Amino acid sequence: MLKQLEELKLKVLRELEEVSEIKELESWRVRYLGKKSELTRILRSLATLPLEQRKTIGALANEVRADLESSLKQKRQTLREAQVVIQTKEEQFDTTLPGRPLPIGHLHPITQTLYEICDIFISMGFQVVEGPEVEWDYYNFESLNIPKEHPARDTMSTLWVDSKAESDERCMLLRTHTTSMQLRVMEKTPPPLRVIIPGKVYRYEASDATHTPMFHQIDGLVVDKGITMADLKGTLYEVVRRFFGEDRKVRFRCDYFPFVEPGAEMAIECSVCSGNGCRLCGNSGWIEILGAGMTHPQVLQRAGLDPEVYSGFAFGMGVDRIPMLRYWIDNIRLFYNSDLRFLRQF
Repeated sequence: MLKQLEELKLKVLRELEEVSEIKELESWRVRYLGKKSELTRILRSLATLPLEQRKTIGALANEVRADLESSLKQKRQTLREAQVVIQTKEEQFDTTLPGRPLPIGHLHPITQTLYEICDIFISMGFQVVEGPEVEWDYYNFESLNIPKEHPARDTMSTLWVDSKAESDERCMLLRTHTTSMQLRVMEKTPPPLRVIIPGKVYRYEASDATHTPMFHQIDGLVVDKGITMADLKGTLYEVVRRFFGEDRKVRFRCDYFPFVEPGAEMAIECSVCSGNGCRLCGNSGWIEILGAGMTHPQVLQRAGLDPEVYSGFAFGMGVDRIPMLRYWIDNIRLFYNSDLRFLRQF
């Protein structure tokens, strides 16, 4: 049995040297050191041997088992270190190689339009000003000649904010137009001033091909001595010429807005139907892009300016409809559906 133990030890150690993976090492352990292994059977059979043989063979069997367990531990450590080296080599990379290409987004078409229009006005000497989207009733309506009973409020379905206001003038709302910033600007900036005010506005109305509850506007305000309607018309025609090109037809005619006197509206020939009439333009062939006019004397007075000395003009432009006119888009809701097939075209 001593010879059997020596042969078993040599055989088992040779197999251990050939093991190259942790999973194989576990199988080796179960096969030669487990409860049903040949070495375990030898140890259990010692009770049937004479005392002298039992001592000799038992000591050798325990020595063989200790050597196998020590070799197992050493082999396991060697395999783990080798695995770490392999993983480290796999993780190494050449830092001089070009990086993996990542998908890069771009600005939304409405944002692109806002930036382009702002750049045009900046080149004409305008300054960009921003204001709060949650506004007081006074700045949004009262200061612009739109008191509580004025019919113009009916055209602006307002989203009111629940606030503990001491009076109606201190009620809060989501601004219905960026025109609400005009008095704020005039209160803080003495003439001459030339500003544009881009931003989001909100109205409680149904969504259709040309309307959404949230949309974008750019308001403009110029106040100085000697400003006339000719300055207004010349400025707006220059903006349209730069943005749409010289061939696009423009319509400029009288209109009414409470905060200007006289007032006007500017419309662009519908690019979808070329003026023949379609659902986008309401079969009129034209799409209004802005309202404008000379700043009302009462608005100037509220800002502490003398209308006998100063005059000005103002305009408000719906930004969302402008890329529709440029790119022949017949539904404004496409801008807000997050459809990448549509947005990737810009």
